[in-house]
Amino acid sequence: MAWSTTQKYLAEFIGTFALLLFGGGSAVFSLAGGLVEPLARAVLVSAAFGFVLLALAYGFGDISGGHFNPAVTLSMALNRRMPLRDVVPYLVCQILGGLAGMAVVLGIVSGSSTALGLAQTAALGSQAYANPGPGAFSLGAVFLIEVALTFVFVLVIQLVTRPESSSKNLAPVAIGLALLVTNLVAIPVDGASMNPVRSFAPALLSYQWSGAQWALQESWLFWVAPIIGGLIAAVVEMALRPRP
Repeated sequence: MAWSTTQKYLAEFIGTFALLLFGGGSAVFSLAGGLVEPLARAVLVSAAFGFVLLALAYGFGDISGGHFNPAVTLSMALNRRMPLRDVVPYLVCQILGGLAGMAVVLGIVSGSSTALGLAQTAALGSQAYANPGPGAFSLGAVFLIEVALTFVFVLVIQLVTRPESSSKNLAPVAIGLALLVTNLVAIPVDGASMNPVRSFAPALLSYQWSGAQWALQESWLFWVAPIIGGLIAAVVEMALRPRP
């Protein structure tokens, strides 16, 4: 059974839309709803991202590969596990899907003036490396954690989706749990990205909606670091391929 290119691109759009709606929405709604206890919020957001990705991977994996993340797409392209002609359309669909998902989130929080104010302050749950305060991490620390965790996350995706993998049927479970764990680790540091669209979509909408510039100005890091991590994962996966 073969899927058309249009079906692949639509799957990436819908999947990224749902990922940001559920995952990004959980970050915004938990804050707007008054859940300020850091541990509880970290668990909630991590679980939302992990479990929705698990479901999306099962639903769309056979159609498009279930990337929903530019770091994954570029990693798969580097080790030739997807056609190069699909790379740019995948990235465009992921960006548009992420923006659509966060637009729905913005529409929901706009129904409450209190929630709207909190969402505006947090730039719709955008990631950051320049937050003031005693618990702030340096730019270098945030860059390092994004590279390292994205490397592990994408490497898991690369390994469990290989044709010769004995656990291929359970690949979405491994992928969803990997995202859940990486979020648990990174949320206390920078809010957890591991996905350029995860950071860029709320940052761009916040800038257009409220004029908040800090998230958009810092989004470069959440493009560069995850992509580097994903490319390293591609190289390592090729080194770990079985030999005849």
